[in-house]
Amino acid sequence: MAVTGAARDPRDAALNQVERIVHSPVLHSSESLCKLLRYLVQKTLEQPGVALKEYQIATEVFGRSESFDPRLDSTVRVQTGRLRSKLAEFYAAEGAGDEVIIEIPKGSYLVTVTYREAPERQEEPAAKPEVVTATAAAVRPASSEAWWRNVAFVLVGVLSLTLGALAYVVLRSESAAPRPGVGSLPAPLRAFWSPYLQHSEDPLVVFSNAAFVGRPETGLRYLNPATDSLVKAQDHYTGVGEVLAIHELDRVFFTLARPLQVKRGQLLSLDDLKNNDVIFVGSPSENLVLTEIPSTTDFVFGRAPSGPRKGDLAIFNTRPQPGEQESYFAPAEPPITDDYAVIALRNGLNASRWELILAGTTTLGTQAAVEYVTHERSIETLESRIAHWQPGALFEALLHVTITRGVPVRSDLLAVRSGP
Repeated sequence: MAVTGAARDPRDAALNQVERIVHSPVLHSSESLCKLLRYLVQKTLEQPGVALKEYQIATEVFGRSESFDPRLDSTVRVQTGRLRSKLAEFYAAEGAGDEVIIEIPKGSYLVTVTYREAPERQEEPAAKPEVVTATAAAVRPASSEAWWRNVAFVLVGVLSLTLGALAYVVLRSESAAPRPGVGSLPAPLRAFWSPYLQHSEDPLVVFSNAAFVGRPETGLRYLNPATDSLVKAQDHYTGVGEVLAIHELDRVFFTLARPLQVKRGQLLSLDDLKNNDVIFVGSPSENLVLTEIPSTTDFVFGRAPSGPRKGDLAIFNTRPQPGEQESYFAPAEPPITDDYAVIALRNGLNASRWELILAGTTTLGTQAAVEYVTHERSIETLESRIAHWQPGALFEALLHVTITRGVPVRSDLLAVRSGP
């Protein structure tokens, strides 16, 4: 732990400041962030300068299992980023005048503690009145207008120097830093995504946004076209899994130096489907356009027509093989500990275009499906299960997703069907 400022007991100062922060309006409602802050500070005090591992934080703070894989679960990075932002928010408002500053530098889980003090005031020897008058005249001109003019000149000069230095740093860093490119992505991922680099048009990501009725503060539910007025429908909501999924896709395509277009399902047109390679994020229950175009044939989303789960969304296996189930449901009641998801690469409405479907029966399953196709190890597993695999080979795959405290922590490939 880096400690700067006046000499004092850094442990007591840091721990007292932690308690002040966790009881502030910025953090008091977030138990997980409070727990993370206390943990990071405690560990840094116990082992100064020793870097904390993401695995250690995941298992000891967030209760992840021993199978935790940081490549598949970004919880630690996301929560640390949130905590870093909350600390900045605290010190920009309530803690603006605090003597002890606690920070988490980017790219690290080590805490730094800094002491902020006003410089000690030293008594100056008594000066003669005429000397004081001369000094005052030198610091501030007799004319207020002239004084402000001098201040303006100084500020303009400082601003010019600052902008010049900033421009130099930016240009230098841009020329020195390696630019993202296809070569920086692992070979299995590069091969898997290569069909989406064939056309000049940027790939289109279509995320689900089902129609709801109600209000967020009193409760929302899915629109029932048979009983609810379409005028009262709200179609501007999506799930947390979809949000994190698009972040993951953007990360991969940034590395491929290829921008993505993003559009919500309700605004998708047939021209979009004919003229773009498309990635669908979310199931047909919320990405409704998937109910209007040819979609999956082996692993199909639908509502159970009968039985104890009648009306619930499931994935139906139309050609079950030995040892496979005919239907797959997420748990009927919270907490969601398991989900199932489909990954399918299909030809689009225009045969020269591609459609990739990444969808779970819940938003967490959707997140897991996207994470599966954005990590090298899982892509290698998928490609090994597709007969005669090559870039652009059509397939449908079924995943079982294990979920812990609202986060997909493991995805297992249950079945794969090759071909159109």
